[in-house]
Amino acid sequence: QVQLVESGGGLVQAGGSLRLSCAASGGTFSSSRMGWYRQAPGKEREFVATISWNGGSTNYAESVKGRFTISRDNAKNTVYLQMNSLKPEDTAVYYCLPAGSDSWGQGTQVTVSS
Repeated sequence: QVQLVESGGGLVQAGGSLRLSCAASGGTFSSSRMGWYRQAPGKEREFVATISWNGGSTNYAESVKGRFTISRDNAKNTVYLQMNSLKPEDTAVYYCLPAGSDSWGQGTQVTVSS
């Protein structure tokens, strides 16, 4: 069963940037499509971005398109989320997850102040 450890969150002012990392172990990371999701207070968890096993295909939620970039390093079993031009509405706990899995990690908190 895959274990996931998200990191890189923090407090940032609107317009700032953060890079999130998700380290995976115990699964077939290099052959799995990976996704980032987020959950804001009082809201349901929502899709943010996904990336194919080799990084050749990516998809983004409309709300983050043009501001966030998902990438991966299969040699390090790590997927990243570069977040630029952050907005207060991006405030949430961010999670990564392989396609087809329901083993969520602890997430990393991102707080964007106005």
